[in-house]
Amino acid sequence: MMDNFVVHNIGMLATPVGAEAKAGRAMADLIVIEDAYLAVASGKIIAIGAGDGHQQLPGERIDAGGGLVTPALIDAHTHLVFAGSREGEMRKRLEGATYLEILSAGGGIHSTVAHTRKASADELYRAARDTLQKMLLLGIGTVEVKSGYGLDKENELKILRVINRLDKEGPQRLVATYLGAHALPAEYKNDRAGYIALVKETLDEIKREELAGFCDVFCENGVFTVAESREILEYARALGLKTRVHADEMTSLGGAKLAAELGSAFADHLLAAGDDDFERLAAAGVIAIILPLTAFFLGKPFARVRAMIDHGVAVAIATDYNPGTSPSYNLPLAMQMAVHGAGMMPAEALTAATLNPAAGLGLATHKGTLEVGKDADFIIHDCPNLDYFFYRFGENRVRDVYLDGRAVVKNGRLL
Repeated sequence: MMDNFVVHNIGMLATPVGAEAKAGRAMADLIVIEDAYLAVASGKIIAIGAGDGHQQLPGERIDAGGGLVTPALIDAHTHLVFAGSREGEMRKRLEGATYLEILSAGGGIHSTVAHTRKASADELYRAARDTLQKMLLLGIGTVEVKSGYGLDKENELKILRVINRLDKEGPQRLVATYLGAHALPAEYKNDRAGYIALVKETLDEIKREELAGFCDVFCENGVFTVAESREILEYARALGLKTRVHADEMTSLGGAKLAAELGSAFADHLLAAGDDDFERLAAAGVIAIILPLTAFFLGKPFARVRAMIDHGVAVAIATDYNPGTSPSYNLPLAMQMAVHGAGMMPAEALTAATLNPAAGLGLATHKGTLEVGKDADFIIHDCPNLDYFFYRFGENRVRDVYLDGRAVVKNGRLL
């Protein structure tokens, strides 16, 4: 690791700025510097500028080759830790079965739960570690990871301990979320109150061990009602955990309204949310996470992101990486789908994959933008400007990745 270095010959440096989420049309406000340089010392950014102003700065030189430099990407919604695969469900969906129909027949989450319960912590760790390395090659430096495939105390804690192990090892920063309320497990199908009591008991242990900073609930018809979701999230909030909601993905049940009422960090999915929901989210400062890969995989229309932005909502883009409804960890592709399919502008999409998720995760004072004093988490892309990144969709144009000032990908290869 070089303690001091300067990246020069940057064709374009593009970054949002600040330590709070950008909402509405302010999401398009970037600092864009051509012929730029970036100086790093002890893992922090110490200078940014243009032209030959870097020549007096100390440190080794890294030639960006005229490429684009952006902040490292942040994926604020994943289900990274699981066992098993569900490709067999894809044909059922193509033949017309809905997600909830598959779930009620014992598939969906229940299939993954069965495999995950059988897997050892080491097996889950190895699978997740392999995926994290692939994510690193795409420039993803911070990853939120949910539990939710154990659906009992023992296995939910097992998943969260794996997440914490991966976070401690690095190089990526992981943020753990407890999603015990992901589905009602089969053994509790006639005892909803009993399972909610178990979720609360598990939350108590999570707090004791400090295993997660967030609690999430799948608030949806056939899963958890608004009242049940509120009960769980209020309990988690009283313990000091931040809240977030899988909201209004398939039906307009009221998940977005609940997220606004509770002042949650995020409301995610929102495919069935309406304009009044967007107004509430904007007023409450809740970040809306759109998940274009999930909508694409399920053959659904993309989230109404332009309406969200017009209503002043802060928007983030994530992958929803999971084995059933979004088996892809490709956040750059999700960004490109948000532009080409959902109507975002390139600058908005960059903010939605850097600063806004950082803010929602409580990391924006040191991650999510390229500014003096922040962590040197950045990507050198093999493309000349931001528009080109979105123009050449589906390609991995990441050349080098630096996290905390340390090169972790060089010339497209892991170090």
